[in-house]
Amino acid sequence: MRAPSTPASRAAVAGPSRVADSLRNLLDDPTIPASVRSELATDFGRIETMLAKLERGELHVAVFGRVSAGKSALGNALLGREAFTVGVLHGTTTDAEHAMLDEAQHDGLVLIDTPGINELDGEARERLAFEVAEVSDLVVFVGDADLTREELDALKTLAATQRPLLLALNKADRYGAGELADLLAHLRLRVAGLVHPEDVIAVAARPAAQRVVDVDARGREQSREQSHPPDVAALRERLLAIAAREGKTLSAINAGLYAGRLTDQVSARIAKTRQAVAAKLIHNYCIAKGVAVALNPIPVADLLAAAGLDAAMVVQLSRVYGLPLTRAESGRLVAVISAQLAALMGAIWGMQLVASALKGVTAGLSVLVTAAAQGALGWYATVLIGRAAERYLVAGKSWGEAGAKRAVADIVAGLDRDSILREAREEILKRLKTRRAP
Repeated sequence: MRAPSTPASRAAVAGPSRVADSLRNLLDDPTIPASVRSELATDFGRIETMLAKLERGELHVAVFGRVSAGKSALGNALLGREAFTVGVLHGTTTDAEHAMLDEAQHDGLVLIDTPGINELDGEARERLAFEVAEVSDLVVFVGDADLTREELDALKTLAATQRPLLLALNKADRYGAGELADLLAHLRLRVAGLVHPEDVIAVAARPAAQRVVDVDARGREQSREQSHPPDVAALRERLLAIAAREGKTLSAINAGLYAGRLTDQVSARIAKTRQAVAAKLIHNYCIAKGVAVALNPIPVADLLAAAGLDAAMVVQLSRVYGLPLTRAESGRLVAVISAQLAALMGAIWGMQLVASALKGVTAGLSVLVTAAAQGALGWYATVLIGRAAERYLVAGKSWGEAGAKRAVADIVAGLDRDSILREAREEILKRLKTRRAP
């Protein structure tokens, strides 16, 4: 199949419309086998979701962090309503939840609350959190103090997904002004290279209520709890600015990157399937050639018949790899490979010619003695020719910069000759005995 990853990546730079076209091409690519689509159904579903998101012009923001750091509360504070479940127990958020930021509807900014990364016995939830972050366009990482090793490792993992990160220091109301300034400066140093300094922002999603003492006209004191509104204005403004300035571009880049990764997976699955089919095809031709060489009573004619089988095999291989060759093209490719094999393995080909001549002189009496060995050499040659032809086809009908000589030499060096010859002799002898049985 044609690999759409490069167009998708380039399209991400060119604009959302180009990325959308690239995603449609990937979804509609007729060269992707149904079995591969079935194996990667979840990933193709995400591509469909991303395409719909691009068409709606949305920017998805994942709110990420450890349990009890205040992720859900921060999401609600940004939204100005109780959209996400907030609780004191671990695992309150068990699945990804989405909500549109009301004042950013024109920019399509959507918040996604995710499970906590340090949930006890919550490997599945943690994995889900990373998956949500990967398909989001922007991540707000929420902490409430200096970062733990676990949080810093998670932040590094998120940075590797190639999407922008913001670090929100929640519960900032617990610190005095000087202490807060020092902590923010410390955090900016710790996340240098992962988060831009201006994207480390202090917030207070649910400020703690303060005790206030009122004194009436008679001097009597009465205490009460006074709550304070969330302080998330700086983070909200930063998100809105990003959405307005580069929201569509971020969404397009993320979709293009994800499409590229999916294309690599599709290509790998198709290559694995083709390799399995090709291996079976080569094995079948090995049997046919080995037996044909062993049974042919006419000197040298067996070698000519074997060459015809090799050419037919290469034609079939070219169809497996979607790069059809004509019989003439296949013959020329076999000739190139055989010439390189002859240069590398002259002694082996000499033995085969001697065995062929011997069979004619003895009028067939020495067939059982020489045929299995000769057929095994024919079998081995077919393995080499098949593997070399595969290398040529996988590279798009090219031997690469090193040329045919190096490619064939690598194939020869990479095969266990003795093991192949032993398998071939055993298989051919078994078939010869079956044919000679009354």
